[in-house]
Amino acid sequence: MIIKNNSNRYLKLLIFTFLIIFSSSFLTAQTNGNDEKEVIISTSRFSDSVHHWYDIHDDGNIINPVSNQPRYKETEIYKIADNILLYQRDNGGWPKNYDMQAILTIKQIDSLRRTKNILHTTFDNSTTYTHIQYLAEVYTLNKIEKYKEACLRGIRFVLSAQYPNGGWPQYYPLENNYSRRITFNDGAFIGIIEMLKKIVDNDQIFSFVNENLRKEVRIAYDKGLECILNCQIVDKGRLTAWCQQHEETDLKPAWARAYEPPSICNGESADIVLFLMDIDHPGQRIIYAVQSAVKWFNDSKIYHTRVNIVPAPAERSQWTTSTTDRIVITDSLAPPIWTRYYELGTEKPLFCDRNSKFLYSLAEVSRERRSGYSWYTYAPQIVLDNYPEWKKKLGH
Repeated sequence: MIIKNNSNRYLKLLIFTFLIIFSSSFLTAQTNGNDEKEVIISTSRFSDSVHHWYDIHDDGNIINPVSNQPRYKETEIYKIADNILLYQRDNGGWPKNYDMQAILTIKQIDSLRRTKNILHTTFDNSTTYTHIQYLAEVYTLNKIEKYKEACLRGIRFVLSAQYPNGGWPQYYPLENNYSRRITFNDGAFIGIIEMLKKIVDNDQIFSFVNENLRKEVRIAYDKGLECILNCQIVDKGRLTAWCQQHEETDLKPAWARAYEPPSICNGESADIVLFLMDIDHPGQRIIYAVQSAVKWFNDSKIYHTRVNIVPAPAERSQWTTSTTDRIVITDSLAPPIWTRYYELGTEKPLFCDRNSKFLYSLAEVSRERRSGYSWYTYAPQIVLDNYPEWKKKLGH
């Protein structure tokens, strides 16, 4: 019995010692430097810029990726946040098409530091408003001042970039090209106003924003919402949807890039309508805007059509190398689909090319643009799926 009791005590002591060592190691791993905490802040918001940096060469970039550029893990949030600070320009905004997770070389870091005064800052490709939100989330976790200050500078940049009519350009400071237009393309306007809405709604990640700045944000948000409603296109005597870009003066549909014509744009419009549907206690004007857009989406459905991506001989352009093509086929089982563009006045499906010529089928578009751009979309279906619940919420 004595031997057995001693053995039991020894076993318990051994287990206890092991647990202390294991717990100590675990706690050390959790607290040894901020980056080792298993906290993830999603970097998917930067995916469009990441794709452009690695896959589309641009001599105009401040830096370009090196071969096999290493990347931080998504859990290394402070190193990613420090990269975001490094990319922030002197005016508080950010340039597009870089990888916030890239482990930069000394030469790359030096180039970014030496060019802080280059103000090619933008909201395109999910830029600036995503960086602001990431920094806000990091600051909420650690209360390190440098992240808050950079975030506040970013918010002030957004406010300074807004037009008096409530719209935002694609680039600010303003440039002498289509980027001056009010830009819904690729979610720019909606990305900005959704970020401002978080501040207006007292989202906890922006709890550090003081009352004076919060009031400025509220004014900017209200002006932005008014601009959205004012931009909705009246075509053939009825309210429809929105264009990718609108004139910054009279708000009319405008050209963007050479293959992005003034038109009714269903892809961008779907995100706008979803934003409007997310507003609590909407006024009658917002309700009518949503109802009109939903009717347009129903009226502009295309049936029995599917777009297939097929292998194709490699074709190199100055922008990229394509190894696929896109073809439109008839399929009686295909769900409804929409073209990205509908011609103003005729409301026919519309396509275009780098020569800005209007085309009326995908097959007429050059291979480079046909395979390198999204000409069809299912985005309006998301709106239609959510519409019954939205009406129910309103009591209709």
